[in-house]
Amino acid sequence: MRFTVRSRIMGIGDDSWIEDEDGRHAFLVDGKALRVRRTFELRSPDGEVLAVVRRRMLGIRDTMTVERGGRPAATVRKHLISLPRDRFTVELAEGGEWSVTGNVFRKEYTVAAEEGTVAVISRKWVQVGLRDTYAVEVAEGADVPLALAVAIAVDTLSEGKGG
Repeated sequence: MRFTVRSRIMGIGDDSWIEDEDGRHAFLVDGKALRVRRTFELRSPDGEVLAVVRRRMLGIRDTMTVERGGRPAATVRKHLISLPRDRFTVELAEGGEWSVTGNVFRKEYTVAAEEGTVAVISRKWVQVGLRDTYAVEVAEGADVPLALAVAIAVDTLSEGKGG
């Protein structure tokens, strides 16, 4: 399943729609403006909050947490030194972890678990335009909202937008 994340050109916060392969609005990323720490809500088209992604305030490494139903689901941590590639670790609350590696210049990332690829985040699959746009291809059987929430965290941390 491939999704396209498109940021709004004008608007308060960092709201963006995630469209499915047919161009339909599948999820809304509601960027909460005027908050002390970066917070995003991943919502269904009818407004149900599926996940909350927020920056942790304390810590040496850039970190974002993903919550679902008010409970921690994952912690995304950027590695301190990882040039020329970006590297992240995703610790899952239910146990296990995903590794995220990518090219900081091309903005392409692979999210992998022990079982294989969970998702691929890429800007090469989308048309260049006025908006900040990238695609997320989620593997069959993967938890789509969790994979998209991790992609939002990776995009935010890799762009230095975590603060």
